[in-house]
Amino acid sequence: MYKNILVPIALEHERDTGSAMDIAHRLLAEGGRITALHVMEAIPGYASQYLPEGHLENRRKEMEAALKAELGGVKDVRPAVITGHAGRSIVDYAEDHDVDCIVVASHEPGLTDYLLGSTAARVVRHAGCSVHVVR
Repeated sequence: MYKNILVPIALEHERDTGSAMDIAHRLLAEGGRITALHVMEAIPGYASQYLPEGHLENRRKEMEAALKAELGGVKDVRPAVITGHAGRSIVDYAEDHDVDCIVVASHEPGLTDYLLGSTAARVVRHAGCSVHVVR
């Protein structure tokens, strides 16, 4: 059983997060915690200078609200929204927050996944903790 589980959730993709959350709850030790993490892709500096004042902060608040809605009011899961590259940011977040298991949803790989690698594949290759992949 794990004390600190991270469940990355990509709000941009229509995936069933319920199965990942169900598995996380089954793997959770008594007194443990689950964090649902959404990674917002960073906007390059040359583009962000043209955005209206407060746009990025408003977008973060929208993503936090969307993540909470996706969780459906589950009380024992802490939502978190960060900015960065998904695969790298998930691994960094796990290391920085002493996560001992990541439960990540994956999709059937397509041709681009073989060339570039999916986020789940990057997490599996680089995470310093256990990773459970859900299809």
